[in-house]
Amino acid sequence: MTIKILNLYAGIGGNRKLWGNEHEITAIENNQGIAKIYQDFFPNDKVIVCDAHEYLLKHFNKFDFIWSSPPCPSHSRMNFLHSSKEERKDEGKLKFPDMKLYEEIIFLKHWFKGKWVVENVKSYYSPLIRPFESGNHFFWSNFIIGNTKKVERGIRTKSIEDKEKERGFKLPEDLTNNLKEKILNNCVFPELGLHILNMAFKEPQTTLK
Repeated sequence: MTIKILNLYAGIGGNRKLWGNEHEITAIENNQGIAKIYQDFFPNDKVIVCDAHEYLLKHFNKFDFIWSSPPCPSHSRMNFLHSSKEERKDEGKLKFPDMKLYEEIIFLKHWFKGKWVVENVKSYYSPLIRPFESGNHFFWSNFIIGNTKKVERGIRTKSIEDKEKERGFKLPEDLTNNLKEKILNNCVFPELGLHILNMAFKEPQTTLK
């Protein structure tokens, strides 16, 4: 079965890596350099460099399955915990949580007739809409995701080479180590991406342990 998939905030495509090439996949990424890396990894996909939030609003009804991974820093527990007390006292450095995350969840729930999932890191506050949980991630969807246990302990302390091997990507050598680290930390485990796609269409071929 060929599925029309919209992959929003695609990054380098960790969630997409094991989806195969039989589906029609459109990837949206606003960083041109990262979009180029994604296209090199997945030459059969249609890659568009633009604002994913706006693209969703205008094109959602053209797809069967939508995966969205909005930027997470303003919700992240790690970002909150790493902020010093002095930074939290400084009103000029504090930011409101980016509510595009919940805008997309509510929008998809009420307007999209296909299958959808929104992924984000665990937040420093109790989520406003109850998600599924997997490792360090929250998932909101209109289908049962099921068993998504995945060992993710220590991923931020491993070497870049270990992270590349674990996720199955070899990033370009001309990228800085800081950028590689950021890209890989934001990369959803491919096995988890496959499991969720399979569960969306009731073809569970993967059991995460």
